[in-house]
Amino acid sequence: MPRWAIYTIFAVIVLLFLVCIIWVFVKYCCKSKKKRKNNPDHQINLQGVTGSTTTSLVQPDSDDANYGSAKNRGRLLYSLEYKAQELTVGIKQATALPAMDLGGTSDPYVKVYITPNKSKTFETKVYRKTLNPIFNEHFTFEIDKAELNESTLVMKVFDFDRFSKHDIIGELRLQLGTIDWNHVIEEWKNLSEPSKSEDIILGEICFSLRYVPTSSKLTVVILEAKNLKSMDLGGSSDPYVKVQLALDKKKWKRKKTSVKKCTQNPYFNESFTFVVSFEQIQRLQLVISVWDHDKFTRNDAIGKIFLGCDATGNQQRHWADMLSNPRKPVAQWHNLFSSEQVDSILELKHSVRIPFINKNF
Repeated sequence: MPRWAIYTIFAVIVLLFLVCIIWVFVKYCCKSKKKRKNNPDHQINLQGVTGSTTTSLVQPDSDDANYGSAKNRGRLLYSLEYKAQELTVGIKQATALPAMDLGGTSDPYVKVYITPNKSKTFETKVYRKTLNPIFNEHFTFEIDKAELNESTLVMKVFDFDRFSKHDIIGELRLQLGTIDWNHVIEEWKNLSEPSKSEDIILGEICFSLRYVPTSSKLTVVILEAKNLKSMDLGGSSDPYVKVQLALDKKKWKRKKTSVKKCTQNPYFNESFTFVVSFEQIQRLQLVISVWDHDKFTRNDAIGKIFLGCDATGNQQRHWADMLSNPRKPVAQWHNLFSSEQVDSILELKHSVRIPFINKNF
């Protein structure tokens, strides 16, 4: 076959292919446009709607509304009871929580506190791989009636993750001054998008714990920190970490890491070993604090966290994992809290050391 014939056949095939593509495009795209234009479902008729707002159009019941494309965060069942200057908050159960993990599930827990006086924070246990956890846990706050009327109760649902920041699923905020306390309250509410206005981000720290009962050695490895609060004028910090042990509410032993210059994401990987008997470990508090070093003025505390016999929530879980896995390092990330908040919970007493005598009083 001559070469010109081959070129002609090839050109005809390409032309037919282009014609087919144009025909499909015109047929289906134009048809869909006509449908959208003529579809009565997309035309909104406001006749017959009464009221001063448009709420009746889209929100017949605010508790059951889905708000169009707003993320479904699930529902929480809680209870409230106030008597004799004590507020008891019951976290009953949650349902229809969104999946936060790759496996299509979550590891939810609930954090409970009262603002603006955020002196106590409680956490439920973590429930593994479920979107419908049943908690049935109760927490008590001591608060007088005058303070109660000016306070807000916050219940935040998180997805637990050992090696990264815990994802917040949703929250409930209740203005306690608007509640009728003549009876016990128990009700379901939709979780809403969390508010960021009150949260001061101090940063996170990752460390591992290892306890060997046979040798009575507690090893703390400070691994790294990230997103630390800026303490210097240049928008950075010079962070270092103090590791302190407290026994029976008294300061006992302490060590500290090296200083990392001009960073909010320091990497330490420094190990500290303490001799702690098995009898002492059951009465021990471990305080991890991050500080900003300053040559000419007093060092400033960036944030603190404590683990041990009086810890709750995420800190308690890390401590329990260490004790239940002897001789095995257990690493975990933790959010830092303010120094004032941690110190008010611990109420540590200073031990007095007499010179030349290796004894504390």
